[in-house]
Amino acid sequence: MKKRDTLGAPLRIGGYTAPCNVLLAPLAGYTDFAFRKLCYSFGAGLCFTEMVSAKGLLYGNEGTRRLLYRDPSEPQTAVQLFGGDPAVMRAACESEDLAGFAHVDINMGCPVPKVYKNGEGSALLSDFPRAEKIVAACKKSGKTVSVKFRIGLDGGHIVAAEFARLCAGAGADMLTVHGRTRDKMYAGEPDYAAIAAAKNAVDIPVVANGGIFTREDALRMLGETGADGVMVARAAMYCPHVFAEIAGRGGEWDVRAAIEGQIADMLPFYGERFTLVQMRKMAAFYLRGTRGGAGLRARLLACPSLGGLHALLEEIFGGGAEGLTSGPVK
Repeated sequence: MKKRDTLGAPLRIGGYTAPCNVLLAPLAGYTDFAFRKLCYSFGAGLCFTEMVSAKGLLYGNEGTRRLLYRDPSEPQTAVQLFGGDPAVMRAACESEDLAGFAHVDINMGCPVPKVYKNGEGSALLSDFPRAEKIVAACKKSGKTVSVKFRIGLDGGHIVAAEFARLCAGAGADMLTVHGRTRDKMYAGEPDYAAIAAAKNAVDIPVVANGGIFTREDALRMLGETGADGVMVARAAMYCPHVFAEIAGRGGEWDVRAAIEGQIADMLPFYGERFTLVQMRKMAAFYLRGTRGGAGLRARLLACPSLGGLHALLEEIFGGGAEGLTSGPVK
């Protein structure tokens, strides 16, 4: 398939248009409102919340509800919902908790055992009738609906094209296809042919996910699959500026300003302890690939307070550390 350089183009999803077809994947433990705000600032066309439990919302779980918090400056953001009961999924879509979200993304790809064994996430790849009912039920809520799924459970059961047709037929407005099977988790090269088969099976937008760290990775993905856009996951954790790089906007990013900005955004909502733990982790990701990065990351992860974290940032950046505007590292 001939390469297509459409990176950075608008992407029509149901009744609205995302300004860029380079999207941020939903990442449990990472895609909170402050991180999404940063990714949007670098040009992400659409960001997704962390994976949210439909049952957790209906049971009034406060921890689940906290995942839905959005910054007032965020543009259109999709909520990623998971569950195995069509009625519960529809009720969650129609709940007051999701009243501010026009777009619901259904997780049918999560490979982790505790989700899979509960008949949710990627388990739905082996239960077509229930998967179809879930998509149809969510669509009845009146929201834009997308589905994120893997190409199959294992190499002997590749179902990408058939599952894509099922989701589109049930009313999905967009599909995101992760080009690995459930048993591969997050390792190995994506199966471009399986993603292409899913794209060719439907007439709604298909976004490709898996193994995209650079603009060249994204160009190859579009060229091999014909997908309408790409979704970035781990690369954004290492370098949120990757959205500008993939979309061809270039430039550099101020790592310290990004870290300080996230801290300032998170602190009023999460408090000092959670903000410290989260930002030690995020700062360590951002310094990956820099000179002396391993030692810096160890010191970051050992910071006992936000004051200590700020002091270490001053030491790192005030000292002219090199490589602090580098791109994503595989």
